[in-house]
Formats: sequence, C-alpha cells, structure tokens
Amino acid sequence: MLNFNVPPVKNSTGEPVWKVLIYDRFGQDIISPLLSVKELRDMGITLHLLLHSDRDPIPDVPAVYFVMPTEENIDRMCQDLRNQLYESYYLNFISAISRSKLEDIANAAIGANAVAQVAKVFDQYLNFITLEDDMFVLCNQNRELVSYRAINRPDITDTEMETIMDTIVDSLFCFFVTLGAIPIIRCSRGTAAEMVAVKLDKKLRENLRDARNSLFTGDTLGAGQFSFQRPLLVLVDRNIDLATPLHHTWTYQALVHDVLDFHLNRVNLEESTGTEGTPAGARPKKKNKKSYDLTASDKFWQKHKGSPFPEVAESVQQELESYRAQEDEVKRLKSIMGIEGEDEGAISMLSDNTAKLTSAVSSLPELLEKKRLIDLHTNVATAVLEHIKTRKLDVYFEYEEKIMSKSTLDKSLLDMISDPDAGTPEDKMRLFLIYYISSSQAPSEIDLDQYKKALMDAGCNLAPLSYIKQWKAFTKMASAPTSYGNSTPKPLGLFSRVMNTGSQFVMEGVKNLVLKQQNLPVTRILDNLMEMKSNPETDDYRYFDPKMLRGSDSSVPRNKNPFQEAIVFVVGGGNYIEYQNLIDYIKGKQGKHVLYGCSELFNATQFIKQLSQLGQN
Repeated sequence: MLNFNVPPVKNSTGEPVWKVLIYDRFGQDIISPLLSVKELRDMGITLHLLLHSDRDPIPDVPAVYFVMPTEENIDRMCQDLRNQLYESYYLNFISAISRSKLEDIANAAIGANAVAQVAKVFDQYLNFITLEDDMFVLCNQNRELVSYRAINRPDITDTEMETIMDTIVDSLFCFFVTLGAIPIIRCSRGTAAEMVAVKLDKKLRENLRDARNSLFTGDTLGAGQFSFQRPLLVLVDRNIDLATPLHHTWTYQALVHDVLDFHLNRVNLEESTGTEGTPAGARPKKKNKKSYDLTASDKFWQKHKGSPFPEVAESVQQELESYRAQEDEVKRLKSIMGIEGEDEGAISMLSDNTAKLTSAVSSLPELLEKKRLIDLHTNVATAVLEHIKTRKLDVYFEYEEKIMSKSTLDKSLLDMISDPDAGTPEDKMRLFLIYYISSSQAPSEIDLDQYKKALMDAGCNLAPLSYIKQWKAFTKMASAPTSYGNSTPKPLGLFSRVMNTGSQFVMEGVKNLVLKQQNLPVTRILDNLMEMKSNPETDDYRYFDPKMLRGSDSSVPRNKNPFQEAIVFVVGGGNYIEYQNLIDYIKGKQGKHVLYGCSELFNATQFIKQLSQLGQN
C-alpha cells in the first residue's frame, strides 16, 4: 500500500518515491504497532498526518490515504480534492467502501476537475490490529462497541446485538482475506461466539459464491502462510472463563499490561526527577513522562516477555554486567596503547593491538543499542517491581494459583482481604471474585455477608460481585466451574544472584515463584479441537465449513485429521495471560502454529470496571 499498491520500485537514483501518508485514528492504530517512523521514512513517507488535522497543500507530492470509509472521512477527502492539496491521490479503505460513498468521491473528483489525479482506489480489508506475529485485536478506537460489557448488557436490544456482531464479523472477514485462507469454524452453542460463527460462515460463503469478485481466488490462496492446509478457527466466548482475566500474573509482558500503562505495544512511565530546593524544604521535582516501544525489534523483549518476572530481573542484571565488561575492554585497550587522549590519526598509525581495538570500536553501535535496551528494561522492570512490592503481587499470584488449582491455602481468605498491608481494594476484589468463580459450591449467605463486610471495610466496590453472582446463576457451569489444572508454582526461596551489590533489582521480600506449565480453559479447548480429541467440554461444539455450499452441522463431511494451524478468537475480550499460555502450549507441538485474537484486549482493571458497570445494572 505504501508503495502505491505495487511491489517496491525505486526511481533512477535508488531513492524511494517521496509521498505523504494521511490516516484517521483507525489507520494510525493499525500502522503504529507495525512500523516505526524510521521504517516509514525508508519507504518514502516524509510526512504522516491525521486526516482531520489542518493540512497545508503540497501540490507536487502524491498522497496515500488509509482511512475507514465513514461519512465524515469521505466528506474530508472530497474537500481535499476540491482544495487540490496533492499531486495525486491513492485512496485505501480499511474496510470495504459502499457503492454510494464511492459515487460521492467520484462526484467530488468530477466537480473539482481532479479525476485524473485520483490514481487508485483500494479496499484493503485491514480492519484489525496486529500486535505481534501471532496476536491480533479487532478494536482500539471503538473498543467499547464490542466490549464484554456491550455484549453482556441485560438491556441490550436485538438490533444493538446485531450491530456488535456485524462489527466483529467484518474485522474477522478482513483478517481471513489478508490471510488468504478459508477456515473451518468451531464454536460453543448458545453464546455470542455462536452468533459470530453463523454470520462469518454466511459472509465467507457469499464471497466464495460470487466467483467473479471472490477475494479468495487465484493468487490470494498462495499468499497466505496457511495455503497448504486450511486453518481451524476456534471461536470462544469470554464467559467460559472469567477467572483468568482477573488473575494476578507473574510473566513480564502480562505484568507490564496489568500494572503499567501499556497500550498498542507502547508503555508510558512516569519517572520523578529527584528533589529540588534546600534539603530542609526539599520537595519532589515534577514527574517526567517517558514512552518506550516494546516491539519485535527489541531482542530482550522478544526473548523474555513470557518469562517469570524474577528471571527478567536477573537477565537485565546479566546484560548490564556483560555490557560493562565490553565497555571496560575498549577502555583497557586504549590505555594499553597509551592513546586515551589521542586523535583517530594516532590510533590508525599503531599496528600492534589495532585489530583488537578496531573490532571493539566497530562494535560500538551495537554496544550503544545494547545500552539503550538495558536502560529501557531497567526502567520498565523497576516500575513493575515497585508495584509488586507495594501491593504484594507475588503473594496474590501464589494464593490465586492455589485457589484455582484447589490446593490447600496457608492463610484464610478473610485474613488476606482484611490485611491492610496487602494490595489495593481492587487486588482484594480480584482475589475474592476468583475464589467465588472457582469454588464448586457458593459460600453460604452467612459466610458471604462476612466476606462482603470485609471487602467493604477494605474499600471495595461490590458491584462486580453482584454481576458475577448473576452470571454464575445463569451459567450451566455453575455446578462444575472450569478447572484450571492442579499444579501450583513452586517458591524457590529468595532470589540469590540478583541480590549482589550494585544490582538495580533488590528483590528482597519478593517470592521467586517458578511457573508450572498448565493449560488454561481456552488452551484446553483448542487442544481438544486441534487434535480432534473427544471431550465432553467440546463434543457439542458446532462445526462450520464455508466451502460446503449446503448442509447443516450434522451433514457436513468433517475433517478427520488433526490441524496444523489454528486461530483462537475470544469474543468479549482477551488478555496476555491466555496468549502466553497458548504460545507455551504450541512450543511443544512440532510444526504447529497458533494465532490468538480477541475483540478487545483488556487488563484486570479495565475488566473489573466493566463488571462493575454490569453489576450496577
């Protein structure tokens, strides 16, 4: 798209063609996790601007538009044509544009005498946000439209529900067009996931039936990485597991998302800059806001985002030591050669030891990048550690794991809730909700009143509990709640190696918990369906094959072989804990690949807020 929808062609000087990129907020969200400003510049994007900002004419430069085909966006594009802002216009729509809106643009182009300048009009089918190679999310700008709360509102009308389902299906359709593959769809019955499955199956079918305009013919089928075998799409409803999104976590990426402001692969930190004034009247200086991108190009992040937090702290420390050793080596070589203060000319005249120094100096850019990443992760990990220590998150994580795996508890739940030093009111509410969801028998009214009193004394809002009570009464699973495996993380005692002096991370008082691998409900469902296992949990899941032109679930001939590729999509919101669990699961499966998607990505704070709003209803 950024090369005008043709493979990159450089002009005679080897420079890319310079152009302007115009996007709306949706386009910005799709591009920002994928491409840095430097990468855009390498593709010839000299300027990237929001469609609705004040833009000056640049008459000799082509403009690439990447926007949603909404009424106001179309109006603004027509205005640009009338104002003759650019040399030529490449119009790319995130979702398919309707014929009537296309005619509006055509009329504006004719009226502005700019028909020849509209070079291309494309439906890009890119209405989803790729956060990682194997993770995508549908919405960011309009996430409340498809949120857990929106789908589960008690007063929702049929028309509103249809709109939500259509929004989700439109994005999933775009996803499969981009992938170039028609999936086999499985979903549970009687849930929002089933409504999505029915609509998506219909939309894929209709597209395949129209042979002339089908998006899944010819080249597209060879383009997807899944071309040799059809993928499985498992549509899961958030309601099958409400405990996991509330769970305190222990892996790096999930912790960053849970306790810091982490959004579209960027984390925002507030760092105070020491104190100012005389020692007697010292007051903290203003806080600096810093943003860091945590993306695939960050090798440390790629390697450690799924690791337990203490391992991450240890790795940052090791990286720091190895960096210091390399830095000292450069200084040592310079001093041996007696050229600390000399200029480059003097260095090149010396022949002995020069090779060593040359290689040390040539690795300087690499060394500086290493230093940048160490600083970045030191800052991020320190911020996470502050939360762990002040809120005793390690204690919460371990306690919840024991509840979910039905292990014996070393401290009563009432004591945990009543402890004024452990965690925020929200932490206590999360803990109690997990206990309430995971227990096979609801606590007696007398016990419940006792818990409620303790929660209120701790400053908790009880609205989420009202909703969970309702939810539990409605679900068939009330008698047998989802089981979460039966292993608990083993404490390793205190962190020994990271305790050395000069370490950034004094982990004293923080438990070093080692994660034991156990499959969460979503992973178990995927395993049953991907490996074609018979299991009461998934035996009555519906089966859709959009390539079969007729036939209901029962009469469709089914694929009998285990799948190599699968997409798990959670209707109603997902989280990094489930994502990481799927990644760990698939590592043990040779040659298999799984993608995780969700209608919105939320952390526990955002989820509790939605439960609270539902509880007030």
